Amino acid sequence: MESQAFAVFNYALITAIATGLGALPFAFARSFPRAWLGIGNAIAAGLMLAASFGLIYEGVGYSLTRTLIGAVVGLVFIVWSHRFLERYEDVGIGNLNGLDARKALLIVGVMTLHSFAEGVGVGVSFGGGIAFGLFVTIAIAVHNIPEGLAISLVLVPRGVPWWKAALWSVFSSLPQPIMAVPAFLFVEWFKPVLPAGLGFAAGAMIWMAFSELIPDALEDADAGAVASAIVLASIAMVAFQVLLGG
Repeated sequence: MESQAFAVFNYALITAIATGLGALPFAFARSFPRAWLGIGNAIAAGLMLAASFGLIYEGVGYSLTRTLIGAVVGLVFIVWSHRFLERYEDVGIGNLNGLDARKALLIVGVMTLHSFAEGVGVGVSFGGGIAFGLFVTIAIAVHNIPEGLAISLVLVPRGVPWWKAALWSVFSSLPQPIMAVPAFLFVEWFKPVLPAGLGFAAGAMIWMAFSELIPDALEDADAGAVASAIVLASIAMVAFQVLLGG
């Protein structure tokens, strides 16, 4: 059992590392016009919205009630976190300070919370056999790349080096290997918790998109361009999720 748990941890660690690949496109970009910040926020919002509704759909397959309760709790938690961070004007993250730092902390925090549910999903999947576990691991690893891109789209245009954005992306997914092992060892206990965790992450991510990313996008880019970026990013993420599931 110990060797199996170690293998599950390593597979889940791969999914976390894959998140950092989302920052690679920024290794080739050296400057960012102000409008890029708006479009980047819009794309990040579209990716997060599509991912959120995908989480809700997955959670409902386990339990509608627990998924919806989790979503409401996630909403309350992220609103509280936002108000808590507003008290600290001197907060910093990397090269960022003040408002930019608070926004960066929120998106990294939201994506980190999201990773707890994904880690449980990896562990529970291995409880159904190695083949199914590997399939889910590969799907989540590939799915994590655009999530890393969403984080990088917020961080890099605000002055964070691409490699630091990659590290923050990997950091946001570290709960996956941490949660995968206990979920694998105690699969029957974690199964009922999974839909609540998926809903929690979705509620927080939807709030983040509408309260932070979209308003910021509209400050720096044309409304039509922002709307187009959100729609196209959402479509791309949905297609991505369907292809992985198929």
